[in-house]
Amino acid sequence: MNLFEKTGKMALGSRLRLLTAKVTEDASKIYELYNVEFSPKWFPIFFILSEEGEKTITEIANDVGHSQPSITKIIKEMTIAGLVQENLKTSDKRRNMVALTEKGKILSEKFSIQYQDVGNAIESIMNEATHNLWEAIEEWEFLLEQKTLFKRVQEQKKLRESKNVQIVDYESRYHSAFKSLNMEWISTYFEMEEADYKALDNPKEYILDKGGKILIALYDNEPVGVCALIKMNDTDFEMAKMAVSPKAQGKNIGFLLGEAIVKTAKELGASKLYLESNTILKPAINLYYKLGFQKVAGLPTPYKRCNIQMELNLLEK
Repeated sequence: MNLFEKTGKMALGSRLRLLTAKVTEDASKIYELYNVEFSPKWFPIFFILSEEGEKTITEIANDVGHSQPSITKIIKEMTIAGLVQENLKTSDKRRNMVALTEKGKILSEKFSIQYQDVGNAIESIMNEATHNLWEAIEEWEFLLEQKTLFKRVQEQKKLRESKNVQIVDYESRYHSAFKSLNMEWISTYFEMEEADYKALDNPKEYILDKGGKILIALYDNEPVGVCALIKMNDTDFEMAKMAVSPKAQGKNIGFLLGEAIVKTAKELGASKLYLESNTILKPAINLYYKLGFQKVAGLPTPYKRCNIQMELNLLEK
């Protein structure tokens, strides 16, 4: 059985490299066919210089889509072959210009017949093929520009792992996790304050007995995330004390906790959900916006670290 029949689509990169190797091998033979001493990897740079004239290495790198060190290395090879020259005299001495030599220009003219034959050969393959590879590549390039393959795999990993997350109500056995997870993240960025100790040392008295809730996120039955819903008055609640273990980040736990808190607040008859945070916590702020929170004018706060306050209107959600 063919390797790619076994691996499936996950070997896309390997299959593309193999296809590229086949085309590059033929390209070398094609240059020999036309009695041209030329390396296929030189072609993008050679084409740019023959069509547009002298350019800087930075400009060539941007046009070709390669790194500057890679372009510099190829330029040196082409210089040794006598096809290009660099360090041309310009009015701006800081600009290292590269251009074709006379040998390069003569070769460029010679390539016109070869271009025509190669173009026709590729066109014949496209006519025989069911799918237009050129258009497919353009489409893939566009889609990967919008969102990389790495990002897409990251999202799939998060989606799969989030299915193993359970959101459960607080029980006394989760007290140590509720306290330690919050102390860990607060101490990482700020300092523990008096209001923190009140809520974390006595969650039953400070949160639960006053009509609030605490939710625990379990991953493989281990508490890895926590969030509290503190009752402010008959219609307003505060989302507070959200913390996720660093070892469990990237599993969508913060968002799942936030969604569960919003749902719980609605069930308790809340019309507004309020929170306090700090703008240095960019992932957290992005999460709150994703949940629908909007920034509001500053209200009295017991926390020194608070520099942003947000609110979610549950009657509109």
